[in-house]
Amino acid sequence: MTPVETPSSAAPARPAALPAPEPPYAAYAGIMAAFGGLLAGAGILGRATGAEPRERSWLDLGALVLATFKISRTIARDEVTSFVRAPFVEGEAHEGGEQPVATGDLQQAIGELVTCSRCVGTWVAACLGTAQLVAPRFGRILTWTLAAAGANDFAQAGFAALTAKANALEQES
Repeated sequence: MTPVETPSSAAPARPAALPAPEPPYAAYAGIMAAFGGLLAGAGILGRATGAEPRERSWLDLGALVLATFKISRTIARDEVTSFVRAPFVEGEAHEGGEQPVATGDLQQAIGELVTCSRCVGTWVAACLGTAQLVAPRFGRILTWTLAAAGANDFAQAGFAALTAKANALEQES
């Protein structure tokens, strides 16, 4: 004889799945407007102060790329900048597995920005370019210092890979 299920022994009913919140389009628009406004403001400030952008070389572009890579990864991933991400993410910001909060507002949009190294990289590149226009000496030393740090990241990763490969080959023989 099989036992009869009573309402008290039945599994509780699951609540209906909540619809996913709509992406924060208004916040995205606000962020893009701020980005455009800040770049326009930098251009106006540069013109007002008579700062003339000098002609850039491929070497300058390479330095800007490496510097943007370095600071973008630092903002989006490193523990030292977890305080920047903490208000906008779920989970512990210093552990690297955080996700933007799903609030559907500006907090979510900023969380998406600061946890995405490519996304924040656009802002970083604009800030470095602005620094080179408005304060050329400072901007150049900042960019080249961060570029050296970015190149160091690649050198360290390459060294670690070569060392691991050498150790593996040594163990095989």
